[in-house]
Amino acid sequence: MNISIIIPLLNEQESLPELTSWIARVMQENNFSYEVIFIDDGSTDNSWETIENLSQQNSSVKGIRFFKNYGKSQALHAGFAKAEGDVIITMDADLQDSPDEIPELYNMIINDNYDLVSGWKKKRYDNAFTKNLPSKLFNAAARKTSGVHLNDFNCGLKAYKKIVIKNIEVSGEMHRYIPVLAKNAGFSNIGEKVVIHQARKYGESKFGMSRFVNGFLDLITIWFLSKFGKRPMHLFGALGTIMFLIGFLSAVYIGFVKLYRLYHDLPYNLVTNNPWFFIALTTMIIGTQLFLAGFLGEIILRTKNNEERYKVSKEINL
Repeated sequence: MNISIIIPLLNEQESLPELTSWIARVMQENNFSYEVIFIDDGSTDNSWETIENLSQQNSSVKGIRFFKNYGKSQALHAGFAKAEGDVIITMDADLQDSPDEIPELYNMIINDNYDLVSGWKKKRYDNAFTKNLPSKLFNAAARKTSGVHLNDFNCGLKAYKKIVIKNIEVSGEMHRYIPVLAKNAGFSNIGEKVVIHQARKYGESKFGMSRFVNGFLDLITIWFLSKFGKRPMHLFGALGTIMFLIGFLSAVYIGFVKLYRLYHDLPYNLVTNNPWFFIALTTMIIGTQLFLAGFLGEIILRTKNNEERYKVSKEINL
């Protein structure tokens, strides 16, 4: 199979028939063998019924339905697990991503040998203040922190080699950082393509300002995981040891000063009256806690089980 198209969705029943027919037209014009996997992430409208009807009309349409809303990352994870195409395309269901971009994305993966190609919505139709400006700030921070030089981490339209999506773990809210996860997994040939951004035709955006706050927090998380995810002791243990030694040596110095003054009959204060003693003691306690955090992190890392992160209610054609 040439292409698997993974489409997470939440309450997008109006756009699904048009999107499916658009994809089918593009696939037929380019003689691609394909599958479209819709992941219904807990929709409360008739999205699932629409997917069932579309699957009866087109056997290439497949579906996964979650019991409730688990998030886009979990939906992509479920779709990646089922995808069989040589090239995997992810896109949103709101018609803001154009299926006409798929052939060129496919060629960049197959002919130009990219591991991953990310879309760049250079010209956007979103609100400049509430979405475009925060997005620019977010992308700049992501580039600086991750070392992956993409202009639009948030773009849902991306193409992957099959081997990439089968060797990365998308969890939490890390779908924005799949290129970073891919790079950390050893897939460094990452490209970018300017894609058309279309105005939303149906419904309302599911994302608000909060996603940018969460995005920055996730950015910190992925930076930590990429640096110390396999060895938390290297960070917490080192910091804890340094802080403990600073506190310990400070306490020793305070005690030495008192003993020196006692020995030479010089005036002195009680150690407990010296504020620096409590600072040193606090530093030792914090250092010990950081060391224990790193130690516990190592134990958890070695004993954790891969828990099921979502529950699938129904499947179609899978």
